[in-house]
Amino acid sequence: MLILTRRDIGRLLSMPQCIALMESALASLSRGEVILPLRPVIRIPDSPNIFAVMPAYSAALNASGAKLISVYPGNHGTSIESHQGMVALFDGANGSPLAIMDAASITAIRTAAVSAVATRLLARGDTRTLAILGAGVQGRMHIDAMLAVRDFERVFVWSRNTDHARELAHEGASHHDAHFDVVSSADQAVRDADVICTTTASHEPVLQGAWLRPGTHVNAIGASIPSARELDTAAVAHSRLYVDRRESALHEAGDILIPMKEGAFDATHIVAEIGEILTGAALGRRNDEEITIFKSLGLAVEDLACAHFLHARALETGEGTRAEL
Repeated sequence: MLILTRRDIGRLLSMPQCIALMESALASLSRGEVILPLRPVIRIPDSPNIFAVMPAYSAALNASGAKLISVYPGNHGTSIESHQGMVALFDGANGSPLAIMDAASITAIRTAAVSAVATRLLARGDTRTLAILGAGVQGRMHIDAMLAVRDFERVFVWSRNTDHARELAHEGASHHDAHFDVVSSADQAVRDADVICTTTASHEPVLQGAWLRPGTHVNAIGASIPSARELDTAAVAHSRLYVDRRESALHEAGDILIPMKEGAFDATHIVAEIGEILTGAALGRRNDEEITIFKSLGLAVEDLACAHFLHARALETGEGTRAEL
């Protein structure tokens, strides 16, 4: 059994590598090569906390696996991350367990990498300005991911905690050749943005449709339960909507389910899965004026693709720890 820590994963998997892995995983999903049941979720009583199991099987990878993860939103802003857990990888041929890996680091990089795939497919080619709403782990990872697929010249950072926003902007400026601005409101962050990433833990909208300019692309990744959303109804209703997976979105995405309950639109408002664009089964952006939204929930096949790659790389490089069960 191979054990990979957060430090191991950081050495073995780069953002460009992860973006390529996510393209392959999402395309494979849309081709029907993946078994992906909806994740069972246990809600911890008298709290916003959850524990979830995310299983998947990939014929293309000849592997199965599962992520066991806890999500504790109250950890935002503390030394403990909101998402914690492990990814278990199994051999698809003989069923043997191959590895256990840190889930927080895999979740962090693959979530942002999926947004990068969507941005490459849906954002205008001349995008130059990026807005990051939320200054936590995903805010940081999305800066790296967005700048891996577009040449942003200016990045606006907003958070309810201004100190966190300043820290993120300082870190971003030290790693990327772009100008970073900390702003005092979400409105101010997005009014001139070509691409917007909402990476907050908010249960109520932080992004209003009235603020969006024609041609904007939005990656909405912070809310992942039916009762929470980061975008208001107008934002979603007046945009071309894309998702990582229809079935998951129609069961778990408050950004979509709440407007549907309000009667703003029905399930046909979802244009396509990102994987369907990758396989040529659906169209992405049609012109420079339409607003596009990618609603990401995070899928077990994304974790499985990362784990499969990491296991192979660790065997090649000798990274990780071997242990008997």
